[in-house]
Amino acid sequence: MRYLVTGANRGIGLEFVKQLTSRGEEVIATARNVDDAKALKTLAGTHNNLTIISLDVSKDDSIDALSASVGEELDVLINNAGCYGHSGVFPDLDFDLLERDYRINAIGTLKVSAALLESLKKGKGKIIASVTSKMGSIGDNSSGGSYSYRMSKTGLNMASRSMAHDLSKHDISVFVLHPGWVQTDMGGSNALINTQTSVEGMLKTIDKATLDHSGRFWEWNGNEIQW
Repeated sequence: MRYLVTGANRGIGLEFVKQLTSRGEEVIATARNVDDAKALKTLAGTHNNLTIISLDVSKDDSIDALSASVGEELDVLINNAGCYGHSGVFPDLDFDLLERDYRINAIGTLKVSAALLESLKKGKGKIIASVTSKMGSIGDNSSGGSYSYRMSKTGLNMASRSMAHDLSKHDISVFVLHPGWVQTDMGGSNALINTQTSVEGMLKTIDKATLDHSGRFWEWNGNEIQW
């Protein structure tokens, strides 16, 4: 199987690459700055099934060049690239930061999925799995705040739900994954699970995904989350 993982230079994205390459999958890993992706380069030195390419999901020209780098066939797209901005407390919000997060987490992911659609149509896996957050669940929001992150992840969730309907005619399964509270630079050292546990769980969902999984919101442990 041939996978593409965005935002793969650290944290959850890097762990996806580690686990997929270790089991023999062909992996294309993207990083905004390849020169700084030292861990990925080290991994590529010992795995000939790993290719690293540059991708900035906030820039159209970078996304436009993506399909040519990937080639004709792609089985699974894992949209992991994202950001978390502290946009302030209402009503004193940093609206420029809010727009940046929405551009990256929601619109950027949608553009990447569109750019790779033809390759996914020709692949065997036909899966678009996007890493979101439970903080993007409207039904689960019981504390407010975190406007930029919540709004951008809710936007990603809605985009994925719409793609699930639109791409069902091509037998492409589209869904979102909540990785849990993970020990990364974003999640912090007090988080509940490590990247290995989170990614192992998410890959179980990706590996067994069918059209029945499409248009749904899955937790890392396989439980379904309310929208």
